[in-house]
Amino acid sequence: MNKPERVPQAIEEFTVGGVKLPRPFRIRRLGHFGVNVMDPERSKDFYCRLLGFRVSDPIDFSERVPAEQRGQVGPTVGYFSRHGTDHHSFVFFPRRLLEVVNPHARTPSGTVNQITWQVGSLQEVSDAFDWFTRRGRPIRRAGRDLPGSNWHFYPPDPDGHTNELYYGIEQIGWDGYSKPRDMYGVRYSKPPQLPHQSEYAEVMKASSEGIAIEKGTRAKDASEETYDVGGVLLARPFKIARIGPVRLFAEDMEKMVAFYRDDLGFAITEEAKYKGHRCVFLRANTEHHSIALYPLALRDELGLKADSTLMSFGVQLGSYQQLKDAVAFLRASGVTIKYLPPELFPGIDYCAFAIDPDGFAFQLYYYMEQVGWDGKPRPASQRQKIDNTKWPEAVEGRSDTFLGEPFLGPLG
Repeated sequence: MNKPERVPQAIEEFTVGGVKLPRPFRIRRLGHFGVNVMDPERSKDFYCRLLGFRVSDPIDFSERVPAEQRGQVGPTVGYFSRHGTDHHSFVFFPRRLLEVVNPHARTPSGTVNQITWQVGSLQEVSDAFDWFTRRGRPIRRAGRDLPGSNWHFYPPDPDGHTNELYYGIEQIGWDGYSKPRDMYGVRYSKPPQLPHQSEYAEVMKASSEGIAIEKGTRAKDASEETYDVGGVLLARPFKIARIGPVRLFAEDMEKMVAFYRDDLGFAITEEAKYKGHRCVFLRANTEHHSIALYPLALRDELGLKADSTLMSFGVQLGSYQQLKDAVAFLRASGVTIKYLPPELFPGIDYCAFAIDPDGFAFQLYYYMEQVGWDGKPRPASQRQKIDNTKWPEAVEGRSDTFLGEPFLGPLG
């Protein structure tokens, strides 16, 4: 059921880039996302060889635990990975080690490593940090991420999921190399004094100091390119074009909705009832939803991972044909594929869920309804009716098919 958007009454008014807004920042998109897994090497095969993420940098957490415990925490190396030019759009870190150094990681919401939202400038990060601090909101850490070079701070939601607001992530170009470690320089534990030098100036300074800027990490795809995807040979019959939405099971729906709506500034696109459960869909940009919230009681009914509050993480593929081919490819590779009730995903039509080695669900889809200036979603009566027992050979195009955030650059 569609509900009118609730616009919270602004106590303050801020000028953001010359525009008056109720907060000193505005989220533009989901930038990256992460999970904590039992065996990152095993997970890397699923995320990279099968789904197609490319490792941009490894990270070794062993120095963060006492020497006498290092042999007891299992794998210590995690990975930053990407589907496009952002240094990372998906990270997977060693769960047992993080549970030793971070008590939050031992909780169901702690299986989600981070939910990361991009804002428009370093000024917005700095002002948002000050705004959250003044209002007494908790912040887990702040400063600059390395690897990745993004400026950020981490406010948790009421159920404990670590959100991140950031600006300025490192871009990886045609040569595929990330920044070398010698360029990391100063570590920041809070937003810097403004104005700060540009990324371009940092790179030029490193070059002038003799740092070999081409000595970073470059991923190697071990699979042979045998699949024709839109006229390009790739190692799998599909390409991830966009990440999100994130779906969370919430212990307290009211508090969670209030945080994402009022603190982070998401708009409620729509609410739905499924078997008496309230489901809320919120957006940051023109996509129908960037994040969706569901009552925790629904988790067992759907048969999803019992020790996590992550319902699923979405990966949008380039076309309906790629979606069908991805399902066939993953199933043939031994991956469990699940289908869930379409009523839980307004704004998305055909989709399937690939289950990773830890039991996390990855939602594969090709279409996301777009919301225009008037803020209204498509009426339910005008949406595609989905039968998961029989997908058609082709689907009808709609006014917003292939619209929304595009994938930039070549597919491979």
